[in-house]
Amino acid sequence: MTDLLQTHALLAELVDHHAPELTLLRRELHAHPEPSWEERRTTERLRARLEDAGLDARVAPTGTGVICDIGSAGPMVMIRGDIDALRMPDTKEVPYRSKVDGICHACGHDLHATVALGAGLVISEALAATGQEGRVRLILQPAEETVPGGATALVDAGVMRDVRAGFGLHADPSLTTGQVGLSAGAITSAADLLRIVVKGPGGHTARPHQTVDVVHVAARLVTELPRDLARRCDPRDGVNLTFGSVKAGDAPNVIPTEAVLNGSLRSGGRSAWDLAPELLARMVPAIAEPLGAQWELEHQRGAPPIMNDPWAISMVTRAAVSVLGEQGVVPTKQSAGGEDFSWYGEHAPVGFFRLGVRHPGAARTDLHASSFDVDEAAIPIGTKILAGAALEALAAFS
Repeated sequence: MTDLLQTHALLAELVDHHAPELTLLRRELHAHPEPSWEERRTTERLRARLEDAGLDARVAPTGTGVICDIGSAGPMVMIRGDIDALRMPDTKEVPYRSKVDGICHACGHDLHATVALGAGLVISEALAATGQEGRVRLILQPAEETVPGGATALVDAGVMRDVRAGFGLHADPSLTTGQVGLSAGAITSAADLLRIVVKGPGGHTARPHQTVDVVHVAARLVTELPRDLARRCDPRDGVNLTFGSVKAGDAPNVIPTEAVLNGSLRSGGRSAWDLAPELLARMVPAIAEPLGAQWELEHQRGAPPIMNDPWAISMVTRAAVSVLGEQGVVPTKQSAGGEDFSWYGEHAPVGFFRLGVRHPGAARTDLHASSFDVDEAAIPIGTKILAGAALEALAAFS
């Protein structure tokens, strides 16, 4: 225990030394955002900084993103930060406002990347200073905002091979700076995308009986499919199928030939998410075909819920308490949002925490808002906790 206390003290000292640089890095990333699978400038900037520290950083097998293995022997744990931005405007009046029209770090990935890179730097320095055995795989992941996300491709490429535990974080504007949200079990939800196309020959609205009324079929799908799907799934899983876009026709007296529905499917439980593809493949034709419609169903699988492992969360808790004290660690509720960090949890125990980023006294601005920003005082806090959790886990495995 004494050794770990000394290690956390050393981490705090190292992070405080790097804090000014990390703040500038976060601002640079924020000003130069790149969307999913296009993070080339971001990748090179992060890779070069790690290489300058004498670390073996390489471009990820996906073409963007960075993989960096730290340490040379012993058990391996993983830390991850995502690096992509959203396709939306940045409306903040700050010096580091996005310089790229229509692209913005409105989900905090600039902070995630900065914290993860900072954690990698100080872990390397701490391992060298203490002689602690163990390895840490730093993953700076592309394309978290896509479906499917970049984590799937990296897992398929083997980045979880030999990894015994993984740790990550997400900015949380519902928590003030100096708070961390931690809970074992499910803390995100499964999130998929659906596209349904309904087709018919078209016709006159005066004679719907002589054709296929695709608008009527689409309306049935919008109202009945979410209801029927929920009735076939465990209610504890909280299935939520919601259509955000329905397009059909242009004229009030013409039955169109096609209707297109786009929606999202979310589930708080894993069993409903696993069952949904089979159910949807039966339910869509059951509604459309009796009315004479042809149909197409495109179901893009996203990610299952993140299931925080109790042991991994205990590692994060120890690190967080060492930084913030017990008063800074609060329970966190399961979110309806999705996060592809869950795919890493298919291969090792994971601990994913929510980092408070709202300046005390400030009004809350939600994630994915064009005015979203973070309190930069959260950067060293997140860095200390992420690095501390990794070293706690290595000590437990030794």
